[in-house]
Amino acid sequence: MASSISNFSFIQQSRFSSLYKQHSRSSASSSPAFLRANHLKFSPLSKKIVSSKQVDFSGKFLTTPGLVEILNRRGSDEFCIAKAAAADAESNGFAKPNSKSFAERFPALVTGFFFFTWYFLNVIFNILNKKVYNYFPYPYFVSVVHLLVGVVYCLISWGVGLPKRAPMNKELLGLLTPVAFCHALGHVMSNVSFAAVAVSFTHTIKALEPFFSASASQFVLGQQIPLSLWLSLAPVVIGVSMASLTELSFNWTGFISAMISNISFTYRSIYSKKAMTGMDSTNIYAYISIIALLFCLPPAILIEGPKLMEYGFRDAIAKVGLNKFLSDLFWIGMFYHLYNQVATNTLERVAPLTHAVGNVLKRVFVIGFSIVVFGNRISTQTGIGTGIAIAGVAMYSLIKANLEEQKKKAS
Repeated sequence: MASSISNFSFIQQSRFSSLYKQHSRSSASSSPAFLRANHLKFSPLSKKIVSSKQVDFSGKFLTTPGLVEILNRRGSDEFCIAKAAAADAESNGFAKPNSKSFAERFPALVTGFFFFTWYFLNVIFNILNKKVYNYFPYPYFVSVVHLLVGVVYCLISWGVGLPKRAPMNKELLGLLTPVAFCHALGHVMSNVSFAAVAVSFTHTIKALEPFFSASASQFVLGQQIPLSLWLSLAPVVIGVSMASLTELSFNWTGFISAMISNISFTYRSIYSKKAMTGMDSTNIYAYISIIALLFCLPPAILIEGPKLMEYGFRDAIAKVGLNKFLSDLFWIGMFYHLYNQVATNTLERVAPLTHAVGNVLKRVFVIGFSIVVFGNRISTQTGIGTGIAIAGVAMYSLIKANLEEQKKKAS
């Protein structure tokens, strides 16, 4: 293309030069003799410049037949060539790069990464949390520490602008207050159950959360849950229960606390979904943590305050030392906040019922790692139960995907 443009320019310049020479000869022959003989006599400069060449004048205007047409045609040709090149580049995909982000191009992969991170952080939290309860059995105070570390983390993040703090108003505060109350109640009851019984038993009871979520979605939100989805949840719960039977140690305090936690977290998920209309999930969870901390402080002070001041702190420090005691409290608070933050981000991407099923699968990971870390024997029944739970989650995912596909085709 570049060579064709250069040849075209050379041809036009040659044509223009020949036209100009032809006009100069005709003008010179018709000009008076004294004008041809004289040199240029004036100059706008202070010093006269003597020209070495004669300048011819004529009484006629200098005309170049077809010059305007030549230049117009040349500009038009170059414009057409440039336009054709741009169109060709655009058709080959070089003009406009792909404006879609990675999350928009691979939403399933990003959602899977959120679930994996959520599981990993939750496993670490559960293991460290149970180790702390082995020498410091005060769940109300530990719940306050979890939220306090998270609140400090949120305040520091807002201070550096990562993320930027979203403004709060009365309407949003009214939406987040019941969410924070459910979050505080569910969190405290979970810790009471973890302190009272084995990790596997608590997660066995909390595996019933999808049924609570499905019931709330249908009877509170008015969303019709198909029978096939109801049936697909049965092997999930049964499988997790079978995987936990080898560690099962019944305790009414742990059982009732875990059931209350199920109900609280179910309503927290539903109300959180409603509150996500005007604010991103990161800021929502930060405000929920702050409000929940205010709810958790009174029972911790009233129920466990006197015991802690009398012998609770002293006994813990005597067992593990001050540095380890403070370090353990900090890290369980940090992991608690991070795993809940990622869980809230995951909830933003999926429906509450899907979130609950993912929560069940998370419990399979927690139970498995707790068995390895705490040295419990892995039985055949545990392996079979884990397989049934994973198969149930896969069955639910396929049924859910088929139903959503049918809705899209129908619409």
